[in-house]
Amino acid sequence: MRKTLLTLLPIMVLLLLSLTGCGDRVAGGAEDNGDIKIIAAHNQTSPENPYQYGMKEFERVAEKNESIEVEVHAGTLGTSESELVQKLKLGGADVVLVSPGFMSKTGIKEIDLFAMPYVFKNYDHWERVVDGKVGERMAEIINEKSDNDFKLLGYWSAGVRHYYGKKPLESIEDIDGMKYRTQTSGVIAKYWEATGAVPTSVAWGELYQALQQGVVDASENSYPYFVQQNHHKTENGKYITETGHDYTTRFLLINGNKFDSYTEAQQEAVLKAAKASVEKEREVVKKQEEEYKQKAIDEGAEVNQIDREPFIELAKPIQNERAKEIGVMDLLKKIRELKKEG
Repeated sequence: MRKTLLTLLPIMVLLLLSLTGCGDRVAGGAEDNGDIKIIAAHNQTSPENPYQYGMKEFERVAEKNESIEVEVHAGTLGTSESELVQKLKLGGADVVLVSPGFMSKTGIKEIDLFAMPYVFKNYDHWERVVDGKVGERMAEIINEKSDNDFKLLGYWSAGVRHYYGKKPLESIEDIDGMKYRTQTSGVIAKYWEATGAVPTSVAWGELYQALQQGVVDASENSYPYFVQQNHHKTENGKYITETGHDYTTRFLLINGNKFDSYTEAQQEAVLKAAKASVEKEREVVKKQEEEYKQKAIDEGAEVNQIDREPFIELAKPIQNERAKEIGVMDLLKKIRELKKEG
């Protein structure tokens, strides 16, 4: 009996390694020769999405270092940003892209600063903020508050968000009483409630049907996102009013502990790849903004402009209140100062 057990022991060990995955290279894990595999993920499934262009650029540049392999996942590790944040923290992914709304749920409330409606004037203003001292300070806060679980590699954009719905907005009063697909809690919901809208929760993958069937009267997003999903072809999505309420920020994050385990050359390669991805993703976003706006018009959507000042004035006291609550009034003041430089 003892002889039989000894004979079977090596086989049992190999089987255990196979079942636990210990025999394979895992996310961010280094092989014996020092090579690493980086699992990079975002939540969008369309191959034409700007996120995918940015991640593929990250892959291209990082893999110039022969010891690095990058595996990009477009929605295949989860279409929920909360899933991606958890995977980043627990080691199931190494580089992910997430929004301020989901990051604030991790306890880093200061991030709400970048989610406030009308905090940014235009793209130039947004870039001066995120690429300057304010962006640097936010990166420090993210790293400190997460205990190095999250290290910021760069700021991506998801475009400028506009209203689209069953009727055009001619004034701020026109949105009163409308079932509006947006966040239903936090500073964003508070702002839209102040306009008279009724914030309504609908999953992104279910929004086309919700617009078509009248579950919601309207929604908001940037052209590349809602036009790629054909929301403009629905009864409650064909009228687009360029409210420009959010020049959106997305955080490209890496697990800081994993990053610290890389060699100096690997770290340099990752940082260089991140910089290249930032440039590529922003370039694609701006190009697609125009392309998909024209596509929407060509396919029957109607676009109109609106006086944004009433929307902007309504946002200021809400911005002030939230900034004081989360201790970033100093950063909000800097953002407003940078706005004047434009």
